[in-house]
Amino acid sequence: MKILVTGGCGYIGSHTVVELLENDCEVVIIDDLSNSDKIVLNHIQKITGKMPIFYEGDMKNFDLLRKIFQEHTFDAVIHFAGYKAVGESVQKPLMYYENNLESTIHLCEVMNEFHCKKLVFSSSATVYGSPEKLPIKEDAKLSTTNPYGTTKLMIEHILRDLVVSDSNWSIALLRYFNPIGAHTSGLLGENPKGIPNNLMPYIIKVATKELPQLNVFGNDYDTKDGTGVRDYIHVVDLAHGHLCAVNKIINSTGIDAYNLGTGKGYSVLELVSTFERVNNIKIPYEICPRRSGDIAECYADPSYAKEKLNWEATKNLEEMCRDSYNYVSNINNK
Repeated sequence: MKILVTGGCGYIGSHTVVELLENDCEVVIIDDLSNSDKIVLNHIQKITGKMPIFYEGDMKNFDLLRKIFQEHTFDAVIHFAGYKAVGESVQKPLMYYENNLESTIHLCEVMNEFHCKKLVFSSSATVYGSPEKLPIKEDAKLSTTNPYGTTKLMIEHILRDLVVSDSNWSIALLRYFNPIGAHTSGLLGENPKGIPNNLMPYIIKVATKELPQLNVFGNDYDTKDGTGVRDYIHVVDLAHGHLCAVNKIINSTGIDAYNLGTGKGYSVLELVSTFERVNNIKIPYEICPRRSGDIAECYADPSYAKEKLNWEATKNLEEMCRDSYNYVSNINNK
């Protein structure tokens, strides 16, 4: 199979490219490198022995998308490209709506033109808003608490309408919970530019002394220790979920949503203490006020993905913490 991966140099995208290449897929990547680095391509090649075809450019560039589809015949597309920081989306909502919606609409228009109607979409557990009950099932009420989540939910609606209009489409909506970890080679991982928006990269920058301490946003939630609880999933497990989703959509039509999570919730302080224990390093932290748009607790019921995609997470929190630090230690020692 030949797969187009948008945002394929990013954190989840690069791990998924590895998974695809190791399962004998041909891969073409488009990425604007706004939150990633071209060196990732070399690391993918070191791991797999294969170099994906790469186009640098903006997903909103309709002409570039058409050029890529003219030069390749794809069996399916995995769509990662998009802005993804909750806090930034609250500060810059118009930027998020323009980028995330426009890029997806252009992609679907070009896919339709070239009769490629198999799509795996990178959605998010943020579409569940503040959940009414836990664990969260795919048929839970959908709502959002920030513009980033709203773009994901709006795109889900757009894609559902697309399938209603043309039953030849086959689309998987993958609702990620909280990806952390890194490839065991130490060559791929998460290393965002600037001050991180997500917890694990923030912990890492404190561990490497790039930042003096971790800010823990809120300790007055209705949780076991007052800090936010999330379902953390190893990025390699998540990447494997995309391969399972591709295999599903290739042989079917219609649209469905799948939770990709472990089904277990861990608090911020539990994650910090696990990281400290497995890596033998102290993480100083300070309790700060809650962030706008954050919720108390969020973890998945992943049983539907197991049933329909034949997928489940296999890696534990210790592996996630160890692999995360191993990646950053590896790149810092080069």
